[in-house]
Amino acid sequence: MTEAPRLRSDTARTVRTILEAAERTLSAKPTATMEEIAAAAGVARTTVHRRFATREALIADLAAWAAQQLADAVDAARPDTAPPLVALYQATANVLGVKLAWHFAMNATIAPGNEADRIHTGVVARSDALFRRLAETGVLRPNVDPLWSRRVYYALMHEACDNPDDLDTDVLATQLIEALLHGVGNPEVSL
Repeated sequence: MTEAPRLRSDTARTVRTILEAAERTLSAKPTATMEEIAAAAGVARTTVHRRFATREALIADLAAWAAQQLADAVDAARPDTAPPLVALYQATANVLGVKLAWHFAMNATIAPGNEADRIHTGVVARSDALFRRLAETGVLRPNVDPLWSRRVYYALMHEACDNPDDLDTDVLATQLIEALLHGVGNPEVSL
């Protein structure tokens, strides 16, 4: 894969401003036009079109940018080196922060085989490795498949982000991990 050319710092700031405005605008109005996004960013429409040829290109870049924030959030938790439970908690809190801040971008429908998909594939691989570590260290029950556990974790993460009762990521992270590791049932009730 060829790396994208590095942008000048003022250009990079403008692109970030446009992406942040696109997230805010599209979250409030998914049908927003490029003109509305430009106005929200405080830049001319031509500035947006100079960097993003089409609305679809803007959304694809927005999704890739948010996916990279997600990957960076997972990496910041040191999932390969930190104690697995610590890494799980930190990754959860970090990822919740990104997913809540970039909700539109995280859920944007774009053509398959894009940059965001590539980044997400790496995040899933890192997550699978962390869940294998959780199993190896006894955090997960021995009879539970770590990859199934990761899928359950992702489902809980999705629900937490779609229906946040409290936007405090630490509270949400704690609730999510408690639900994952201990379930929601009464431990005194058995089958």
